[in-house]
Amino acid sequence: MKQVVSAFTRLNRWVLCLFVSCLVCTAKADDGSRLWLRYAPNPAPSTLVKGTKGKALDELRTYYSGTTPVRLVLKKKVLPPDAYEIQAGERRITILAANTNGLLYGAFHLLRMQQLGNIHSTRQQPAFSLRLLNHWDNLDSSIERGYAGRSIFWGTDADAAFFDHIDAYARANASIGINGIVLNNVNASPKMLTAEYLQQVCAIGRRLEAYGIKTYLSVNFGSPKALGDLPTADPLDPQVQQWWRDKAKQIYQLMPHFGGFLVKANSEGQPGPADYHRTHADGANMLADALQPYGGIVMWRCFVYGANYKGVDRVKQAVMEFKPLDGQFRKNVILQTKNGPLDFQPREPYSPVFDQIKQTPNMVELQITQEYLGQSRHLVYLAPMWKEFFSYVQPSTLCGIAGVANVGDDANWCGHHFSQANWYAYGRLAWDPKLSSAGIAREWLQQTFTTDERFVRPMTEVMLASREACVDYMMPLGLHHIFKFDHHYGPEPDGFKASYPLEWCPVYYHQADSAGIGFDRSHTGSNAVEQYREPYRSLFDNVDTCPEQFLLWFHHVPWSRKMKSGRTLWQELNARYNRGVGEAERFLDVWAGMKPYLLQADHNDPQRWQEVDQRLRHQVDNAREWRDTCLRYFGTFAGKR
Repeated sequence: MKQVVSAFTRLNRWVLCLFVSCLVCTAKADDGSRLWLRYAPNPAPSTLVKGTKGKALDELRTYYSGTTPVRLVLKKKVLPPDAYEIQAGERRITILAANTNGLLYGAFHLLRMQQLGNIHSTRQQPAFSLRLLNHWDNLDSSIERGYAGRSIFWGTDADAAFFDHIDAYARANASIGINGIVLNNVNASPKMLTAEYLQQVCAIGRRLEAYGIKTYLSVNFGSPKALGDLPTADPLDPQVQQWWRDKAKQIYQLMPHFGGFLVKANSEGQPGPADYHRTHADGANMLADALQPYGGIVMWRCFVYGANYKGVDRVKQAVMEFKPLDGQFRKNVILQTKNGPLDFQPREPYSPVFDQIKQTPNMVELQITQEYLGQSRHLVYLAPMWKEFFSYVQPSTLCGIAGVANVGDDANWCGHHFSQANWYAYGRLAWDPKLSSAGIAREWLQQTFTTDERFVRPMTEVMLASREACVDYMMPLGLHHIFKFDHHYGPEPDGFKASYPLEWCPVYYHQADSAGIGFDRSHTGSNAVEQYREPYRSLFDNVDTCPEQFLLWFHHVPWSRKMKSGRTLWQELNARYNRGVGEAERFLDVWAGMKPYLLQADHNDPQRWQEVDQRLRHQVDNAREWRDTCLRYFGTFAGKR
């Protein structure tokens, strides 16, 4: 019944959206469902494209509109896996690759160049072999930290429309080089591993595989016990080990190309090896041994706190948990670590796990869904944040990258039309972290809206400024985690609940008092700086050299301290909050000026303009709420100095 209701609700939502759009005007409506893949299909399949059969050939025959013949050539060992070379001559365009995935990525790149009006020769190779999306989707179709509707995978009848939607999703991911999908929440239900759900995983996996995408699952470490099969989930128990070997065999019989497991263990109440006085290495290695015969991997998350080091500064706990175990993991185990040491804040320093883990493969976890960055109500372009991370952590030290997805069943996929840019930018940076934030923003705008420079130039500037604006109107100068409880939307700097662990409370993080504000993580405080490599250890430790963007992250600073601007800390805090609000107001004004370019005769697009305008108006209101709430509260300590 739930599945029927969900499907009915989804149908009603789409029908209502279409009906309202028709009432607004008789012009053509654009709900954003085409994402950045907006090239029109040819009336008849192109005969100019020839080569190896598969999705690459299908895409080009359907959407290539040039007059120069294209040939797809598969030559093994000519290029690395997934890489491709496009040779653009006057008489022929040739796409070379060593595997079918490479041909598909090359085909999409040729179509991208066609959209942007600049077809040229190029050779492309992905920086990471693992380029994954992590979906935090639950089996009841809800999405943890999802802001764009319900799950596209769960709680819906697996009919023809369902699989068409999966195909469209897979195609969008393939177009930006993503090659792996985790289908369910890291806070995983044990039911995920039952036969009923594995059959659906298999059906979804076949559609993804056609686009070069491997399927992965988040697993609940306590599944053998939770499902009632065994009295324990102890990783050193032979029966438990056999249970996981049998489960791996069952999965690979259904899906020979299954990728492996993602595991969140012993964090935020999730079960794990520590429940049995075992280590993370014990738990990960048990699963790795079960997957090893089939080539599967285990991605073991380092987002761990509150299990073994209660009361210790939360940002230190991941290194404390995993550094002693470095070198003890099986070869098919990868440690997956969030970009920052806390929890996807608008700004935080990079996680020192990337400095301390030397003998175990690492992959970084980024958040595309904007849990702490206005969710899908604010325009916040995240590429600058991710580029900031890569300025500290070299991509060559990582074996993979994972992004927590922002996709739901909303017509525009992502809730906010501009939130699509973060999905796109993630894929492009997962392929090539050297790409610039500006370049990615421009090509997304040109493909998604219009190539008119009168639109592209100002909106590129808005996108590039949006993340810093968000930091300013939410938590400038290194402030962090002062959101409202649970849903993490809106400010609550006075937040404290005795029933909650202290490290979940905003007052724990800003430490505001009459003397100053900020969390002392220097050598005189929690000494979190000690976990960083030089020169950052010394840089962050000294209040005079610590970058002001991290000042209150690492130091408790007097309200009267003079800042680089010449203002006191309190005055600077006021200036930053006001600057952030001013930027949000400016974004709204700029968007108002973009209306003519989206409503011109050859590009009549009233629906998307209006929906973005509504979101930007809400963003201004929320930015003002952040400024007013935080300055009013902190002013009670600062004495308004």
